Amino acid sequence: MDAKVLIESFAEFARSKNVDRPTMIRILEDVFRAMIRKKYETDENFDVTINADKGDLEIWRIREIVDDNSEDIWDNDKISLTEARKLEPDFEIGEETYEKVELEDFGRRAVQMARQTLIQRIKDLEKDLLFQQYEELVGEIITAEVYQVLGREALLMDSEGNELVLPKGEQIPKDRYRKGDAVKAIVHKVEMINGNPKIILSRTSPIFLERLFENEVPEVYDGLITIKKIVREPGERAKVAVESYDDRIDPVGACVGMKGSRIHAVVRELQNENIDVINYTDNLELYVSRALSPAKVSSIQVNEEGKRLSVFLKPDQVSLAIGKGGFNIRLASRLVGYEIDVFRELSEYEEEEDVDLTEFTDEIEDWVIEELKKTGLDTAKSVLAVTKEELLRRTELEEETIDEVFRILKQEFEQ
Repeated sequence: MDAKVLIESFAEFARSKNVDRPTMIRILEDVFRAMIRKKYETDENFDVTINADKGDLEIWRIREIVDDNSEDIWDNDKISLTEARKLEPDFEIGEETYEKVELEDFGRRAVQMARQTLIQRIKDLEKDLLFQQYEELVGEIITAEVYQVLGREALLMDSEGNELVLPKGEQIPKDRYRKGDAVKAIVHKVEMINGNPKIILSRTSPIFLERLFENEVPEVYDGLITIKKIVREPGERAKVAVESYDDRIDPVGACVGMKGSRIHAVVRELQNENIDVINYTDNLELYVSRALSPAKVSSIQVNEEGKRLSVFLKPDQVSLAIGKGGFNIRLASRLVGYEIDVFRELSEYEEEEDVDLTEFTDEIEDWVIEELKKTGLDTAKSVLAVTKEELLRRTELEEETIDEVFRILKQEFEQ
């Protein structure tokens, strides 16, 4: 393979991979200089000129002429007077010789290796460019097409044919994909594994929800409304705290839109995830009350040191505060940054007649009492006020355990 064919084939391959001309020339020169170093130990006294468009390559070896008896005669950048005069009869000591080196002088095997090295260098460069391209897109929404669905992940392809990964843990639980489906997600992170870029997408990240709001709500995109914090239970429920620095703009109303027109688009994309948009405030008690919506809070006690809140509600509001599966109270805790303990507010009569669950520790195991307290049931009457079916739904307790708890508590009041 002569230099022209080698360079032209490489240049065509490089152009197909969108490699710019200066980078292409630099790679070619690096590879040829590596060939020179392998054959001559150094490339310092070699001049390499490449014309990628015409496929021209010129390699010139530059050496200083020394006396035949000089101690430097064996140096790579020196040539004896006798050898120099074989090139030009009128050379003198101290002058420089310019000797052209042909590609064939390196041997057929070296040229084949150079060709493989050039292709590999372009592939490596392609990987680096892909890594850089997606590293700049981290946190941004992209749309890609599903081409393979595996047990632990879905493999997608972008418009340029690059492979992207959507792991099971980054999918909304209700997501179901088929080959050819168009999927929206954010670029979650980009990793280099064994020299290959791995682009990981996410649909469960709070940032994905934030970007969807930016797409649907112009005031958020323009910065007139700020999203202070987002917490999610993907596919189930999310809470979004928003704030506007312009008194003329209602941040909650703007995000929801006329008759819910704006938020409906976001909800559909998230597989009908319920989204509570909350007006942010520095007033902690008011913020907590809004975070626990739709429940109505009666009073709040704050423990700053322990970062805990005791929230008191009327009996009919407790289940609303906790929410289905406990999602509402968990999300509210994460939104405000405090652990929230829910308590049922009792009337004076109930306080006199009721009995705290901790009074039954000799008959009911501690873990059972703790499980009941997690759902806001901290007294005997509050437990007896709910049905067995509701307790099965709201707690991790077995049916037999609940029956035994009811028996013990009822026995207390019968006495």
